Amino acid sequence: MGMGGGGGTGHAVSEINVTPLIDVLLVLLIIFMVIVPVTPKGLDTLIPQPPKNHDDAPPDSRTIVVQVLANGAGEPSYKINETAFNKSQIEPQLAEIFATRQEKVMFVKGDATLDFRKIAEVIDFGHQADVDNIGLITPRVEAGQ
Repeated sequence: MGMGGGGGTGHAVSEINVTPLIDVLLVLLIIFMVIVPVTPKGLDTLIPQPPKNHDDAPPDSRTIVVQVLANGAGEPSYKINETAFNKSQIEPQLAEIFATRQEKVMFVKGDATLDFRKIAEVIDFGHQADVDNIGLITPRVEAGQ
């Protein structure tokens, strides 16, 4: 009464048993599904809210708006709260403005005809001046939509 192995002739089986490999694969798949975050994280944005009353109230003096304006020449002109500055003066001026502030929020408004690289340079100037939150003013936001 020997133990029969299912009618085998006693020679080695040359096939690979893939069941343990599939088990390992499923465990790894579950581990990676848990590790990878499910929801994608986008950019945090701030949108300036339109004023509640339209009685031509003066703008808040704490609000910093950097405008990038297209002119006929190749290089755009820059304004910080309606005061014109050269491109090289923007970062030091922003650093001076935000040096003593608790809330470091600024908005960037660019002309629609400009290449976004010019606006991205101003955003980089804001980051170099340690501005925490930078918002973009689009034509739709400006129109209050």
